[in-house]
Amino acid sequence: MASISPSSDAKPWESMLPGPPGRNNGGASDVTSSGLLAFASGSSVSLIDTRSMQLLSVIPLPPPPSSLSYSSSSSPSLSPFVTSVRWAPLSLRQFDILSSDSLSSSHLLLAVGDRQGRLSLLDFKSRAPILWFDSDHNSLKLGIQDICWVKSTLDSWAIAAITGPHLLCLFSSSTGKCFFKYDAVSEFLSCIRRDPFDSRHFVVLGLKGFLLSVKITGESEDGVVLNELQIRTDSSELAKLEKDLGGNGGGGGNNSANTSPTSAIFPNYPAKCAFSPGWRHILFVSFPRELVVYDLHYETALFAANLPRGGKFLDVLPDPNSELLYSVHLDGKLSTWRRREGEQAYTICSTQELMPSVGSSAPSPSILAAVVCESDYALQNVGKIYSDVPHTPFSDEDFDSPFDFCDESLPASKTHLISISDDGKVWNWLLTAEGPEVTPKDVSKLKEHVNENGSRISDMSAGNDTSEGSLTSQRSERTKGRERSSNLTVYPEDTLFKIILVGQLHLISSTVTTLAVPSPSLTATLARGGNHPAVAVPLVALGTQSGAIEIIDVSANAVTTSFSVHHGIVRGLRWLGNSRLVSFSYTQANEKSGGYINRLVVTCVRSGFNRAFRVLQKPERAPIRALRASSSGRYLLLLFRDAPVEVWAMTKNPIMLRSLALPFTVLEWTLPTVPRPAAPTRQSSISLKDRIVGTQTGTSSPSNDTSEESKPGSSEGSQDESSESFAFALVNGALGVFEVQGRRIKDFRPKWPSSSFVSSDGLITAMAYRLPHVVMGDRSGNIRWWDVTTGHSSSFNTHREGIRRIKFSPVVAGDRSRGRVAVLFYDNTFAVYDLDLPDPLANSIAQPQFPGTLVLELDWLHLRTNNSDPLGLCIAGADSSFRLVEVTVNDQRSTHGSIREKFRPMPLCAPILLPTPHALALRMILQLGVKPSWFNTSSIMIDKRPHHIPGTPKSAGDLRSYIIDTPPVGDVAIPEMLLKVLEPYRQEGCILDDERARLYAKIMYKGSAVRLAFAAMIFGESSEALFWLQLPRALNHLINKSPIKLPQRKSMPDPAPQVDEAALLTEIKSGGNSLPGSERRESLSQGQLRLMAFEQEELWETANERILWHEKLNGEDAIQNRVHDLVSVGNLEAAVSLLLSTSPESNYFYANALRAVALASAVSKSLLELAVKVVAANMVRTDKSLSGTHLLCAVGRHQEACSQLQDAGCWTDAATLAATHLKGSDYSRVLQRWADHVLHTEHNLWRALILYVAAGAFREALTALREAQQPDTAAMFVVTCREIHTDIIANMEDTEQGTESSSKVQLPILPELSLENEEVIAAYELYGQYQRKLVHLCMDSQPFSD
Repeated sequence: MASISPSSDAKPWESMLPGPPGRNNGGASDVTSSGLLAFASGSSVSLIDTRSMQLLSVIPLPPPPSSLSYSSSSSPSLSPFVTSVRWAPLSLRQFDILSSDSLSSSHLLLAVGDRQGRLSLLDFKSRAPILWFDSDHNSLKLGIQDICWVKSTLDSWAIAAITGPHLLCLFSSSTGKCFFKYDAVSEFLSCIRRDPFDSRHFVVLGLKGFLLSVKITGESEDGVVLNELQIRTDSSELAKLEKDLGGNGGGGGNNSANTSPTSAIFPNYPAKCAFSPGWRHILFVSFPRELVVYDLHYETALFAANLPRGGKFLDVLPDPNSELLYSVHLDGKLSTWRRREGEQAYTICSTQELMPSVGSSAPSPSILAAVVCESDYALQNVGKIYSDVPHTPFSDEDFDSPFDFCDESLPASKTHLISISDDGKVWNWLLTAEGPEVTPKDVSKLKEHVNENGSRISDMSAGNDTSEGSLTSQRSERTKGRERSSNLTVYPEDTLFKIILVGQLHLISSTVTTLAVPSPSLTATLARGGNHPAVAVPLVALGTQSGAIEIIDVSANAVTTSFSVHHGIVRGLRWLGNSRLVSFSYTQANEKSGGYINRLVVTCVRSGFNRAFRVLQKPERAPIRALRASSSGRYLLLLFRDAPVEVWAMTKNPIMLRSLALPFTVLEWTLPTVPRPAAPTRQSSISLKDRIVGTQTGTSSPSNDTSEESKPGSSEGSQDESSESFAFALVNGALGVFEVQGRRIKDFRPKWPSSSFVSSDGLITAMAYRLPHVVMGDRSGNIRWWDVTTGHSSSFNTHREGIRRIKFSPVVAGDRSRGRVAVLFYDNTFAVYDLDLPDPLANSIAQPQFPGTLVLELDWLHLRTNNSDPLGLCIAGADSSFRLVEVTVNDQRSTHGSIREKFRPMPLCAPILLPTPHALALRMILQLGVKPSWFNTSSIMIDKRPHHIPGTPKSAGDLRSYIIDTPPVGDVAIPEMLLKVLEPYRQEGCILDDERARLYAKIMYKGSAVRLAFAAMIFGESSEALFWLQLPRALNHLINKSPIKLPQRKSMPDPAPQVDEAALLTEIKSGGNSLPGSERRESLSQGQLRLMAFEQEELWETANERILWHEKLNGEDAIQNRVHDLVSVGNLEAAVSLLLSTSPESNYFYANALRAVALASAVSKSLLELAVKVVAANMVRTDKSLSGTHLLCAVGRHQEACSQLQDAGCWTDAATLAATHLKGSDYSRVLQRWADHVLHTEHNLWRALILYVAAGAFREALTALREAQQPDTAAMFVVTCREIHTDIIANMEDTEQGTESSSKVQLPILPELSLENEEVIAAYELYGQYQRKLVHLCMDSQPFSD
C-alpha cells in the first residue's frame, strides 16, 4: 500500500488531475507496447498505466508566446487544445552505456500537436517540452490533425504530421526542421499510420477516399517517394456537409475552416485506417458508412461492408494476434468482425455497448477514442508456446479482473481494449472469444520437410519420442516449449464473443465550477455522533457543471468517489466538518411565473446519501448566490441575491435560526485558531448596533431579530467552544463581526481601527477571517487587514485587478507568521502574500505560476501538523483541472514546488518507468533467471489468493539465493549487486504484478530464449520478443536444412503430376481461375510472429493464402500480379491457364502467350503442345511485369530469378520463390541477402537477425548487434544459441541411439559460435564491461518515485 519516498526534482504541475477530454481534442490517444496510455484532455496530456489503471502524470502544454497568440499582450495567453499525441518508438537501450557517463536522457518521449499548429516533443521524466519543431512554415496556425513517427535513417526518426485540412509535413526529430511538404489541395486529410512491416513506409487517408502512400529513404525532398491512390467510397454526405460549411461560414468561417484540423471541421465524419499486423500490404479503412479492406500491392479494394441499421464507424482496430477486426461506432457501440477463411473478407459477429446505460447520466456520454492495448500480446505468445497446457494461454490464470473467480471455459483469445469517454472515464475492456471449437488444431507433431525431389513429406517429430530418462528435466522443459505449435486460431461461426469491463479510471467528469476544502475546528464532531473531534482529512470536493460532486483524495491524486447530486450546475459547495457536504444549485422557473427554484442538499461522504432541505413549494424571487459554512459545520449562512441572509443550524434536520436583512457584500466565518496558551480574559459589553464599524456615522442598524440583549463574550484565548463568529462587510463599506451561539447571535467586542481605514472608493469584494485578523480586498486591488483585538491595521495596493478571494494559510504551533494569505484576482491569476512582513508586495509570489491556464478557485489544504511541513494550495483551473501546489517558506522568501503523491491503492508495477540504469538492471536479472519468490507480489494477501506464485516471499537475507543458476557469462558477483540495487522496489512489491510473475514462474527453467523474450516483452520491446521466440525454430531450421543430417526414413517421391489436356483446354476456353495444388494448410505462425517468418513452409503457405484473396480480380494489371504470385509458389499449371485466358485484344496478349508457352514446357510435353496450339502469333512488344524471371523459372534457373527479383526490390517474392525451389546453401544465400537489405535499408534489426540465423550467418548477426551498440544482447545471443544448439544435438543423439542403424553420423556444429572464436570472445569481454558500467550507473541513480 505504501510507495517509495519521492524524488526532489518534481515540477509544479506534477500533482494534477486533468479535466475531461472533449471533442476539441479530436480523440487524440496512443498506447505503448509496454501499456502506457497517453491521451489529450484539454490543453494537457494525461499518462495512464493500463495494467493497474492508475494515473501516472499530467503534462500541461505551455502557452504560445504572446507575440504568437491571438490574445492581446495585456492578457495572459492560453494554451490551445491538444489534438494529437504519439509515443516515440524508442528503445530502452537507445543509448550506448559503454561510452556515456550517465543516462539522463529519457526514452519515453511524446510527440504532441495542438490546435494552433505547434508540434513539440514532451519528456515524460521532466514533464516538459524538450524540442519545439519548426513553425516558420505554419504562419497560418494550421491545427495538427494527426502525427506519426517514421524511420528516416538507421538511427533517426522523422515525424509526419497532417497540419490543417490539406497539408502533410515531414520533420526531423533531431533538428526540428521541416524537410518536406505535400499539399492535397481539395482533399481533407484525416489519418496517418505507419506500416508495421516497414518503418519507412506510411499512408495518409482523406475523407473522400484519397490515399497517399509515402516511403522515406532520407531526410530530404529527394528521399520521399509518393504514390497517390484512390479508394472508391460514397462521399455524397461529405459533399453536403462541405456545401453547408461554405454556405454558412462566410469569410471568417472559411478562414477558420482552412486552418482548423479536419476533425474540427467535420467532427461527425471520421475516416480512419490501420495496417494489418499479420498480412503485408493489407490496410483496413473505415469511413462513416463503410468498412473497406484495401490491398496496397494490387491497389484495389478486396472487401467493403456497411454497418446494419445505418450506424456510423468511428475507428477500426485490428487484433494484433488473431484474425479479428474491431470497429468502434459513433454511438458508443463496438462490433467484432471475423475474417472468412481463404479470403480477405470479414463477417460481423457481435455488437456490444462500450458505454453502459446503468448509472450513466442523460444525455449519455460519448466515446471519443479507443485503442487496443498491445502489452499483452507478446505475453500471450510466451504463454501459448511455453505453457504446460497447449491450448490455454494461461493454465491457472484468472481474467485480468480484481475479482477472484474461475470460469470453466478459458478464452482462446484475450484482447484488452481501452476506451475514453467525454465524462472523464477511461475504460478497460477484456474482449474474449469462447466456444466449443475455438481451440486451434495441434499440429505440433507434424513437421513439413522438403526432400531432394522437392515433394513435401510428413514424418513424426523425433523430439516427441525420446526415451524416458534420456534427457535432463530442464532440457525437456525447454524442448517441450519449442516443439509446441503456435498456429493461428480459427474461429468458427458459432464462436461466442464477449466483452467484460475489468477496470476503470475515473477522472474529473465535467467542467469544474467550485472547490471546497475541509477545515474542521476542534469543536467539529464526527457525523456518526459522539464527542470525538473531527480530524483534517486529505479530501477536496469539486462541484461540476453536470451536477456531480467529485471527491479528490489529494494524497493519492485521484478521484476517490463521485456523487450525482444536482440536475444542473453546482453553484456553491462547502464542507460541514470533515464528512458532510452542503451544496446548492438553482434553476429559473418558467417565463410566465418567473422566479427561481433553489435546491439545497446535504451529502454524507461516507454513505453517499443526499438529503435536501429548505424545500419550498413555489419558486422564490431571489436565487442563492453563496454558501458560508462555519469551521465546525454547525452553522450555515445562505446569501441571496437582493434578499436577507439566512442563518441555519445544520443539525440532522437543519433549522433556520435567523434572517439578517442587511446589505451584505461578503461574509466569512472565522477559521480554527492555532492552539496557544490562554490569554487573560477580557469582559466586553457592547451592543450589536455598535458592532458595525465604518467611516460614516449613520450606518444601517440590524433588524429587530438581532437586537437581543447582549451577554458577555470572551476573547480568542477563552472563547466559548460552542460559539463561532463571522465577519462581514456592507455595501457602504461598513464592517462588522457577529457571533453565533446556539440559537442566538451574541456579542463580540472588536478593537476598532482608525477612521481612515475604510475608503469609499472601493467596494469590498473578498474577506478572510481568523481571530484576531480580518483581511479584506476590494475591486480596486487594495488589501487591508485589521487586528480585532488590538485595533492595529494596515493596507497596500497590489496593482492588480479586483480581488475575488482571500484565503488564510493554515497555521500550527511554532509558525513565525500567521499572516500568509492566498489572493485570487478577477483576471484569474493569484498571488501569495505574507502580511507579517514589512513589505508584503515585495515578497509575494505574483508571477503566473501556471502559464497557459486560468485559476478558477483556490484554497489551502489544512493538513499541516508541524511548522516544518510545506503549505499545500489547492487550485481549480478554468480548464477543469485540479492542482495541488506546495509552497515552501525559506526565511522571508517563498518558493513553490509540488506536493508529491504519497499513496497508491495498489503498487505501480511498471518497470518501464524505472530510472534507465535500474530498468536495465531488472532486465538483466530477468534474463539471467531469478526465483519467483523474489518478486514479492501481492505480499499482503498472497496466502489468500488461490493462484499465488510458487514460493514464499523471504525476509532480507542472502540475495544470492534468489539466483537460479550461475550466470553463463559475465561476472558472477554482478547479479547480487544488481539485486541490492533493486531491493527498494522489491520491498514495495512493485516489480511485477501477479499475472506476469506467475507466467515467469512457469517459464523460468525453460531456457534463456524464453526468459529473454519475457524480459523484452516487459519493457515493450515487441520486435525483440518475437525474435527470441523465433530463434529456436530458426536454429532448428538451419540444422535440419544443413547437408550433414541424421538419416531419415526413405520415402518414395511423388510421381510427376499428369495434366488432363481436354479438361485444361475446356478451362482455358471458359476463362476458369482454378488453382491446382493450392489446398490450405495450417499456418505455423500466428499474428505478429509472421513478421519473423523465415521457414520455407511459412513463406510458401503465406503466399498461397494471399493468392486466394485475388481470384476474382480480372483487370489486366491484376492478372499480371496473379501470374507472378502463381509462378512464385510453383503453381505453373494455374499460371498457364490464367495467361492463355487473355483476350486477343489485350495489350498483354503476346507477352502472356510467350510466357504461357515457356511455362508449359516446364510442366509437360502435352501441355506445351496444347499451349502452342492456342498461341497463333508472335510477341511484338514487352510489358511492365517481371517476365524475365518467369522465363528463368521455366528453364529451371531459380537462383538467377531470385537475384533478379531482389534487384527489382521484390524481396518477399524472391524469398517465396526460393522457398519453393531452392534448398541448402542456395536458399541461405537468398536469405542472407534479404537480411542485409532488411538491416541496412529497412533498418529492422530484429527481423534481419532472424534471417541471418536461418541463413547460418552468425558472424553477420554478431556484427549487426555490435554496430547497434547492444553488447549485452550480443553475449546473450551467443549463450542462447549455444544452449538451443546443445539441446537439439542431444535430441539427435538420443534419436540415433534409439535407431537400429549402426553407422555413426557426424553431427552438425556451429563453429562461428565456438568459445574459441574471436567474435565470441570479444562479445563476452564487452558484456563484462557493460555489466561493470551498469553497476556504477545504478549506484549513482536514485530510486524511482512516481
